[in-house]
Amino acid sequence: MTVAEEALGVTDRPPEKMLTGRLSALMFMQFFVWGAWSVTLGLVMQTVGIGDLIGNAFSVGPIASIVGSFLLGMAAARYLSPRMLMVILHLVGGAILFALPSLVTPESGGTFVWLLLGYMVFYMPTVGLANTIALKSFGERVDNFPFVRAFGTLGWIAAGLIIGWMGLSASPKIFVVAGVVSIALGLYSFTLPNVAADAPRGEGVVRQVLCVEAFGLLKQRSFLIFMTCATLISIPLAMYYAYASPYVGATGITNVGGTLAIGQMSELVFMFSMPWLYRKFGVKPLLLVGMVAWALRYALFAIGDGGASLWAVYVGVALHGICYDFFFVAGAIYTGTIATPKGVNAQAQGMLTLFTYGVGMLLGAQIGALLYAQLPASPSIADWQHMWWYPAIAAALIAILFQFTFRDDSRKVEARA
Repeated sequence: MTVAEEALGVTDRPPEKMLTGRLSALMFMQFFVWGAWSVTLGLVMQTVGIGDLIGNAFSVGPIASIVGSFLLGMAAARYLSPRMLMVILHLVGGAILFALPSLVTPESGGTFVWLLLGYMVFYMPTVGLANTIALKSFGERVDNFPFVRAFGTLGWIAAGLIIGWMGLSASPKIFVVAGVVSIALGLYSFTLPNVAADAPRGEGVVRQVLCVEAFGLLKQRSFLIFMTCATLISIPLAMYYAYASPYVGATGITNVGGTLAIGQMSELVFMFSMPWLYRKFGVKPLLLVGMVAWALRYALFAIGDGGASLWAVYVGVALHGICYDFFFVAGAIYTGTIATPKGVNAQAQGMLTLFTYGVGMLLGAQIGALLYAQLPASPSIADWQHMWWYPAIAAALIAILFQFTFRDDSRKVEARA
């Protein structure tokens, strides 16, 4: 073991040939659990008659990303190893998943949302913990991480395909499938590399949890504009996650889970090319293309139906790779470029997650709920088409705002560093 590996907290690393495969299995199961239920949850809730609670159900993830990631992911990780946290959180989370199907009813809908919030408080920290285990296990060989992380996307795709193949896209049993894999991952986590818990930083846990150092980066005008637009674009993003599945089902497509998995397939295609594209074109063109793709996707949904325009539905779903990678992956790279010279990369990435998956998607889920409430109890395809124009116009306006206000000064930051 090298001195650098000891500094990174690697206390138990398996042979090199086995490490990549074991960590790939970790990522596959990690995102299989999430993808098994979240992709078609909106369709399930609408089918059982609690469609009015879809917005609340998709608000729990953003809330949990704030509460769970900060309290468990940052504070508890100071006292327990990431491996043991993964064991505990996935085993407890798996037990909760098995209890959820019986609550997906009109009589117990409110209880279901609260218990789902409890589950997500356990699940959300494991996303960061899985990344931490992989990165610390690789030590200096961090170039292997994108390959391993791609198996997370493959796990999400596999979950959608299996749910669709089993005919469970509209069934509460999606939580049973997720629960089985969550328990398996909890047990598997006993075998993961035993990387050390993070050592306390000099500024104290409260300053770390509140990302005090990272918030100082917002004094840079370009980074402030980026963070503002990232938060705003997450609002229409939340509407896709919450309402794409009932919309696709309304078009007459039966394999909803498999259809939406097309989006993750396209995400996988662009993920590996993102570092090269970032170096060649810089951050602004990529972020702008990502925003425009969001507007185009929703416009396609607004014209897509179950007849001659069904192609628009498939193309809109397939745009997910551009929508997600060109904005969120490129945005994470840009955030690292700005934050690394200040030594606050981890905090800045946490702040980006807070604003996008936290604040932005929470607002999006609630705004989407208000728009959905205007639809009839059993929305027709024409009702859905009308609703999608709102996020389409919003994404277009955000793209225009970004185009005329953002100036990439990350090269200057790198030069000063």
